[in-house]
Amino acid sequence: VQLQESGPGLVKPSQTLSVICTVSGASITTSHYHWTWIRQPPGKGLEWMGVMDYEGTLDYNPSFKSRTTISRDTVKNQFSLELTSVTPEDTAIYYCNLDQFWGQGTQVVVPA
Repeated sequence: VQLQESGPGLVKPSQTLSVICTVSGASITTSHYHWTWIRQPPGKGLEWMGVMDYEGTLDYNPSFKSRTTISRDTVKNQFSLELTSVTPEDTAIYYCNLDQFWGQGTQVVVPA
């Protein structure tokens, strides 16, 4: 399984951050698979943001829930993350994940 994130690189404060994970080697509708978004701010640990399972059922980190939407495109075999009203504290490397499989991450910067 391979995961590849893509993102905007730079997002202005108060705007919406959108990152996409393109999956190959497995279908995002494969039974019992859970597709996760995780981020790592500079100098900090990993933060679990949310997960979508193979049926499209969602669960979000309460810390981000009001600002986060995870969705999927089963035709393109992609799942995505949107984070609204971003601030510089949302600067991070954003990763998509399936169990032991990780993308390489995409850096998103929100300038002060």
